[in-house]
Amino acid sequence: MTDTPSSAVPGQAGGPAGPGGTEALWAALGGDPALTARVAHGGPPGVLPARLPVRELARAAVAVCSLAAAERAARGTGGPVPAVRVDDGAVATAFVSERHLRVDGRAPVAFAPLSGYWRAADGWVRTHANYPHHRAALLTALDTDESGMAAALAERPARAVEEEVYAAGGLAVAVRTPGEWAAHPQGVAAGALPPVVRERLDDAPPPDRSGRPLRVLDLTRVIAGPVATRTLALFGADVLRVDPPRLPELPDQHADTGFGKRSATLDLARAGDRRVFGELLDRADVLVTGYRPGALERFGLVRPGLVVARLSAWGDGGPWDARRGFDSLVQAASGIAVLEGTPERPGALPAQALDHATGYLLAAAVLRALTDQDDDGGTRLVRLALARTAHFLVHGLPRAPEGDEGRYEPGRWLAERDGPLGRLRYALPPVGYAGGPADWARPPGVWGADAPVWRTD
Repeated sequence: MTDTPSSAVPGQAGGPAGPGGTEALWAALGGDPALTARVAHGGPPGVLPARLPVRELARAAVAVCSLAAAERAARGTGGPVPAVRVDDGAVATAFVSERHLRVDGRAPVAFAPLSGYWRAADGWVRTHANYPHHRAALLTALDTDESGMAAALAERPARAVEEEVYAAGGLAVAVRTPGEWAAHPQGVAAGALPPVVRERLDDAPPPDRSGRPLRVLDLTRVIAGPVATRTLALFGADVLRVDPPRLPELPDQHADTGFGKRSATLDLARAGDRRVFGELLDRADVLVTGYRPGALERFGLVRPGLVVARLSAWGDGGPWDARRGFDSLVQAASGIAVLEGTPERPGALPAQALDHATGYLLAAAVLRALTDQDDDGGTRLVRLALARTAHFLVHGLPRAPEGDEGRYEPGRWLAERDGPLGRLRYALPPVGYAGGPADWARPPGVWGADAPVWRTD
């Protein structure tokens, strides 16, 4: 396993904003290229160490999100776009926010025992079984219990496991080299599109959002989508997360990504709940979905004048576009695990960087779509995928110079506060601009405990 992309070799770059990544992502967002001069960076050296340019990806995603927020702030005041400074220490801390989280002093629950790399008959398989229903599907596919899982996998080819587990409703992928992924139809589809796909769907007039906060309907789970909506809440949006009542979120993930938001449950299989959801959607400005492409279209989720942000694991098009996926699985399939591993065993990025980077990029895409909509209207759709972020990391980023501002001490970017879930220690947001908010207005509440209404109704 020796496939190594040219971008895995450190490049040379200069300039105040972490050259290459910020400019490329800002261009993908349709932003004015002159505004990247408003961004500077600094911070300690040595953060997010990896063979691939993870620090550069993280910095760039945070930079464009901050710049998109600053651009909107300037629209509100009529003044110049505020300056943005991205601190590598703050970014590194936020990209592992789930590891820094403490709830009444308790550390969060990490990956479940059946989630990880396993030997197959001809290579390696990466499984994901953090949710009980995914664990059950994995064991059903392998016709074994937890004690026999290693043996069951060891006698099967990796790609046969991939298909058998998927057919049973579980999650497992074969570990591939970058070259194998580049030849796979889903890898081809991921590489054919930019990190952000932006579309204008109609000629709806610019909406009137004056005198009230932005209304964001959040239908996302796990990390990337909730990071995006958590970020929109930081900048003042009224974010209402809606989940099915029978599919609760993992408690620690909710505690980490629920800052600034409210949480309600609705069962769209019930007529009454569908009516409530439709009323919420009628009054929303933004809909953020983290379901597979096509999974929610039957509910008629697009309204004229809405900004729809759609996040998926594998992207649109290709044979896997309807498959579930998580950061760890995309790392395994796309060749990242090989690049970050050893000849003996696959490796991983120093953070769930595909999730976090895509989350900040998703928030940036929403903010930029709102700005464009203010100018000339139109219902807007933005589409992002973890697999396309992975392609950008592997193929689209040069190395940038290290920071030189002392030793990395994550405690500088941690805070504590009390809330409905207890005493929380958490990572402060890495996004922001001069004069902008530095922390969320409210801690996370109890999952599903809020009424499904907008605050201003």
